[in-house]
Amino acid sequence: MLKYIVKRIVNYVVMLFVAVSMTYFLASAFMDPRSNYMDRHPHPPIASINHSLDLANINDQTPILVRYFRWLKAIFTRWDWGLAPDQSPVGPAIASRIWTSVELVTLATIIGIVAGVSIGVYTAIRQYKWQDRTLNIIATFFLVIPPAVLGLFVVLIAIAINNGVGTRIFYVTGLSSYQGSNPFLWLLDFLQHIILPTIVMAIPGTVSYHLTQRTYLLDSMNSDYVRTARAKGLTLNQAIRKHALRTSLIPTTVNIAFSITGVFTGAVITETVFAVNGLGRYFVTAINGNDINGSVCIAAFGGVCTLTGALLADILAAWLDPRIRLS
Repeated sequence: MLKYIVKRIVNYVVMLFVAVSMTYFLASAFMDPRSNYMDRHPHPPIASINHSLDLANINDQTPILVRYFRWLKAIFTRWDWGLAPDQSPVGPAIASRIWTSVELVTLATIIGIVAGVSIGVYTAIRQYKWQDRTLNIIATFFLVIPPAVLGLFVVLIAIAINNGVGTRIFYVTGLSSYQGSNPFLWLLDFLQHIILPTIVMAIPGTVSYHLTQRTYLLDSMNSDYVRTARAKGLTLNQAIRKHALRTSLIPTTVNIAFSITGVFTGAVITETVFAVNGLGRYFVTAINGNDINGSVCIAAFGGVCTLTGALLADILAAWLDPRIRLS
């Protein structure tokens, strides 16, 4: 197992280096930081623009390979991911937003996984019964609602509740507003802020895991080994619990492992609706602002999260199914 993990990590490091390098070249080719200055009226002197771009190592008049090796050297020697076009450091800006995205997304991800898988198992066992049909109709309804529309709908309901009771129960922007040192008041304030975005993100996650887990379990229930277990005297619930469920959890576990990326890189639409300065919102701002270094840094971080999820998926799949051998 240890040999397998080390081998995979080495492969992933090589893949990540190639992918991030390609991202750097593509971002440098398609983004135009110079336009941030040239679009001003009047624009700064050309010498001043070149000086600012040189400080951030994003001057298009410098050969791309020279910029690339400077960028690599800064990362490997100082762990410096460069400057944005406005001369603000990229690394600290991203680091400060990672925890915000974790706060925002983690609880919703956990709720979505637990609720979705549980409902998927429940409906699969009761296939074509009224419980299955009702929950599938509800899931289909939420499946077709765009996240932005769902977020605005939840915000309107929360505002109506606040107005109805005459006090602020829910906050609709940010993740905190308490400035004191009382931990209980801080927790209460955090819950008042986090509950609405958690609902908005947990519903699509629950629906997705519900439908996929139901499909996987139904496929497993119709397998030959489940029929054999039933023929040997096991009840349907026993056959599902001891055989079908474990196998059907393998693809779900893979999906869960890859959801790690979303936890750390944030949710763009939800962050926008609730005015949360997380990593997803920063990524969009970086692209719109021709921030080459910021965009590449976020892409690299997302790649690390994705490859970590891939490694966990391999290990968890082998743990769930002894027939899978890691060698």
